[in-house]
Amino acid sequence: MSNLDQAMVVRSGAKLALMVAIAMLAACSGSDTATATLDANSIPSTSAVGASSNGAAGGTATTLAAKGAATALYPGYESTQYAGTSNWLCRPDTDDICDSGLDVTTVAADGTLTTQPWTKADDPKIDCFYVYPTISTDPTPNSDLTPSPGQEGASALAQAARLGSVCRVFAPVYRQRTLTGMTAALGGAKQDASVGETAYGDVLDAFKQYMSHDNNGRGVVLIGHSQGSYQLSRLIKEEIDPLPEARDRLIAAYLAGAAVSVPAGKDVGGEFKNVPLCRARNQLSCFLSWESFRVTSPPPPNSLFGRVDDGGVAACNIPSSLAGGKSELGSVFVAGRPWVSNATISTPFVSTPGLVSGECVNKNGFGYLEVTVNGDPADPRADDIGGDLTPQWGLHLQDVFLVMQDIVDLVNEQAAAYLSSH
Repeated sequence: MSNLDQAMVVRSGAKLALMVAIAMLAACSGSDTATATLDANSIPSTSAVGASSNGAAGGTATTLAAKGAATALYPGYESTQYAGTSNWLCRPDTDDICDSGLDVTTVAADGTLTTQPWTKADDPKIDCFYVYPTISTDPTPNSDLTPSPGQEGASALAQAARLGSVCRVFAPVYRQRTLTGMTAALGGAKQDASVGETAYGDVLDAFKQYMSHDNNGRGVVLIGHSQGSYQLSRLIKEEIDPLPEARDRLIAAYLAGAAVSVPAGKDVGGEFKNVPLCRARNQLSCFLSWESFRVTSPPPPNSLFGRVDDGGVAACNIPSSLAGGKSELGSVFVAGRPWVSNATISTPFVSTPGLVSGECVNKNGFGYLEVTVNGDPADPRADDIGGDLTPQWGLHLQDVFLVMQDIVDLVNEQAAAYLSSH
């Protein structure tokens, strides 16, 4: 069982965690279409990653460096699983779920609706590599490589596709640890370490194939949520952090819903020895990490998120306020619930300017994004955002939705900084 799985059981108790996992499974059992399951309440997100190893065959970046390779781009690497366009949710050379269906209706406080059409970039100069959270309801510990439009597809559409206005989006299908496997683990079933290794091995294999055949010297943004973020954290730690050549190719990593350790009062030196927290909008080769809780419901002592177990603290920074402080959040939610009382929303997504604000805080041993919902019962707009499970989970389901537009805006600025310096 991975460190995160162990923490989930120890901190919350197997019974409570099992109840949460079952509730998430139930939430995901409806219509198998992306539009029917895009609400944050029906995109379950738990996290797991196996024990450390070198992952897929082909050598890590560190191994390549030891052999005298000039870069960490894995020259000559060939993947059987990810060659061509197979086993990818999103690629720039396919017609896929990341290409359309992303228009947003802005819902002002007075109920005024404004449609914001989404446009895919014609020739973006950077790439984005996305790893989705735990979403599969396959009956086995690891998922298969046949994605469901309402599970893996829905996650990619909601959490990554919008970045197609800035970058080429690559999103591999991987044999993740499933909700079924997580439920069994939290129920006390013995876990095979190969489950976590299979999931990470796929992510590593896809990344190597992308770097060897598709990257072509371009800067890349990594983005994930929950299990996806833990997979990317390990990828950074083992493949990118040790090598200057690899770090130079990293524009930034967005590790939502995952605890990344840093020493107290510092931005680097914990999980990663060389990749720091992003603190300026033109800073490169850095990362962001946040885990969300309502200001009215902070992490309880048995929280699943917001802390690490290595003596450091859980890093927290958000795209709208990299250096700290409270800011309005550029949220993009799914239009799957009533967002305004006096009109019908026809787009798949909504934005709600001024409704949500947040600030990274360190309180009672937890580092997290403290979220305030500024609802006004006197206006026609919705007064809340949903997404709650139990106090231990906080607003985990909303981690990416809360700051989706902020992510796009910051990636756009980081892309400009990268291109001007390379």
